[in-house]
Amino acid sequence: MTVNRNRFLAGTIVLAATASIALAHGDVAPQPVDTAALPEVGEDWLSENPYRAATAGDEVWAKAIDIGASGYNQNCARCHGLEGISGGLAPDLRFLEAEEYGDEWYVERFRTGYTQNGVTKMPAFGELLGQKAAWAIRTYIETRPDGDAMDSASDELHALRDQLKTYAADTSTADPEAIKARLSEIALGIETLSGAPVADSVAFRAANLIDGSAPAYDKAAETLTIGLSATQ
Repeated sequence: MTVNRNRFLAGTIVLAATASIALAHGDVAPQPVDTAALPEVGEDWLSENPYRAATAGDEVWAKAIDIGASGYNQNCARCHGLEGISGGLAPDLRFLEAEEYGDEWYVERFRTGYTQNGVTKMPAFGELLGQKAAWAIRTYIETRPDGDAMDSASDELHALRDQLKTYAADTSTADPEAIKARLSEIALGIETLSGAPVADSVAFRAANLIDGSAPAYDKAAETLTIGLSATQ
């Protein structure tokens, strides 16, 4: 985890050094996040992410990622970058460790925001969005896949996408177990930068959609198409 911590801290130094030319995030009104589908977490702020799969189960974890993606894109991407990939004016949150150190830093910054020289660079989201939104966004951030690993798998994923389209048109030619196994194998090779055990990659998502039906093959192919186009 030392490498991740050093790279993340380096990002905070870049933020401080370039803050004078960054647009103030405080000028953007925070957008509400619908967290009704997530379990309650109580009124007292936690120091550890309650929506990780090991704690809350796979279903809650997956729901937190989806809700967190929406919350992140509406409130965080402007400064921290699409998919968490920072352009250099804010820390690259993908490197923030998915453990106690990372959780404590994250939740403190989320609750209180960040001000430099009297200018709000990040608003205090705690009271505005609430704890459930905070941890959903955290879950999304920490499960972002390593872009280099995605790039190395891109050619094969494109080929598998085309194969899924063929299966969607004619299920009689399909071998659902084989293609699901291969997508799962690729997914296992795509790590997170946070150290979280599972990356929410398009390979992972596509593998979990396959059930042998034509609509599932079509949806898996669409998932790969959208995900792969986003990484290019």
